[in-house]
Amino acid sequence: MTHTISFYGAGNMAQAIIAGLISSGFYKKEEIYVYNHRYEPTLQKLEEEYGIQPILNEKDLFEKSDLVILAVKPAVLTQILPQVKKYLREEHVLVSLAAGISIRQITDLTGPHKIIRAIPNTPAMVNQAMSSISPNNLTTKEEVQLVLEVFNKFGKAKVVSEQLIDAVVGVSGSAPAYVYLFIEALADGAVAQGLSRNDAYEFAAQAVLGAAKMVEETGKHPAELKDMVTSPKGTTIAAVQSLEMSNFRASVIKAVEAAAQKNRQMSEEK
Repeated sequence: MTHTISFYGAGNMAQAIIAGLISSGFYKKEEIYVYNHRYEPTLQKLEEEYGIQPILNEKDLFEKSDLVILAVKPAVLTQILPQVKKYLREEHVLVSLAAGISIRQITDLTGPHKIIRAIPNTPAMVNQAMSSISPNNLTTKEEVQLVLEVFNKFGKAKVVSEQLIDAVVGVSGSAPAYVYLFIEALADGAVAQGLSRNDAYEFAAQAVLGAAKMVEETGKHPAELKDMVTSPKGTTIAAVQSLEMSNFRASVIKAVEAAAQKNRQMSEEK
C-alpha cells in the first residue's frame, strides 16, 4: 500500500475528508491527489485552499495511488466505472461513497476488485461524521484498518456488514436532517415564549450537542439519562409527556424506517 490517497470527485464530502486528513496530519497535502469529473474550477479552488495535487485525467489518478475514494453521486459512479476499468490494478482498493450502489453492482462494472462501501454523513464538514465501512472479501484486514483510520480522521467510523447499510442510512446517513428539524422546532418553541431567534438557535443547538455528548461519554443508557433530568411534577416530565402524546418516538422510528426503505429501493432499481 502506498502512502498516497486519490479522490475521484471534489464535492463537499471529498473536501470534508481531505480537510480532516490534512488537519490531523495523517496525510500530507502532497500525498493527496484529486480528479474532479468535468468541473475543474472546483479542483482549482481545492488546490488553492489545501495545496493538494490536482489530476487532470483519470489514468494518472489511478496510477498515483492504490487507495482511491470514489466521491461521486450514484448516477456518475455507474457511468465512470466502465471507462476506468482499464486502469485498475489488482492492488487497488476502491472506496465508494455512493448511496444505493452495492458492492455487487460495482463488481459487475469493474470485475473482481477490492471494494469498500463507506457511508459517511454531512457532519464530516466539521470533523464529526459517523461513517460505516463495509468491505468485500477481497480486502485484507490491513486495508480495512487503513480505511477506518482515514475515516476516523473526520469523525468516527465502524465496520458494518453491507446488509446493514440500509439501517445505517436511516440512523446516521439521513439523521442530521431529523436533528436539524428538531433544533428548528425547539427554537420555534422558544421564540414563541419570547426568546430572540438567534438566542433560541444557540440554546437549542448547544442543548442537543451537550445531550449527545452525555450519551457518548457517560456510556449510560439514554433512558437513564432522561430519568436523571425528569423530576417529579417538574417541567421536563411535562414536556416528555407532551412528546409521548404526540407519538414522538414512534414518528422518529418511522422516519428511520422510511429512509432505510428508500435506500433499499434505490439499490433494487439500479
